Amino acid sequence: MQLFDTHAHIGLIHEDPIEQLIIVQEAKQEQVRHIVSICNNLHDFFQVHKNLETASHVYHAVGVSPSEVTNPGREWERKLDDGAKLKRVVAIGEIGLDYYRKFGNRDAQIELFIRQLEIAEKLHLPVIVHNRDAGADVLEILTNKLPSRGGILHCYSEDREYAERALGLNLYLSFAGNVTYRNAKNLHETARAMPLDRMLIESESPFMVPSNYRGKRNRPAYLHATAEFIAELREIEVEELSEALFANSLRIFGLDA
Repeated sequence: MQLFDTHAHIGLIHEDPIEQLIIVQEAKQEQVRHIVSICNNLHDFFQVHKNLETASHVYHAVGVSPSEVTNPGREWERKLDDGAKLKRVVAIGEIGLDYYRKFGNRDAQIELFIRQLEIAEKLHLPVIVHNRDAGADVLEILTNKLPSRGGILHCYSEDREYAERALGLNLYLSFAGNVTYRNAKNLHETARAMPLDRMLIESESPFMVPSNYRGKRNRPAYLHATAEFIAELREIEVEELSEALFANSLRIFGLDA
């Protein structure tokens, strides 16, 4: 079995550079062959990228999340361009809309989201999209602005009907540990029924810990629990599922292995 964690906030699990390296090496020992490191702001991105420079199995996304809409940083577009040129950067993200936390105002969030979609198109990179209580606006914007390389709806939390609409675009759906929760019936239905070739999984660590590890802070090493749960939902062997998801991850990020 080989796993690909498409979304992990390594810098939020631990700030110490040595501990970050330990976290990603621990995951490798648990068959997590690759990880995409995610940061919410550009300052953290450059720091974590430097900390994990020697971890060749870790890839990176660069972007400004909606949580930073009121202060994306000086010359953020130039810095994003610079960040995207660094080694092992494979996506623009996470970007998107979050109406639950009410960061800034909606118009400002939408403007930031659209601008980064345009940058992703210019840089020929896929996008990693955050959506919380903003599903209608996210889908409308992506219908008009999704980059040609496509994207990922990360930590998928909508229902099956929304998934069917999203899959009409060049999008993948990524499931996190919350799919393992007993009351997540909409996620169970979606994960069971959707096309396997458009599915991904992620740890979303340190958040969304799988139910097997409730009470702990999430880590990429726990990703196997999400894979095992989805395999059981779909009534296939976990090795078959993990191989398919691994191939999907390589495809969306444009990687060979």
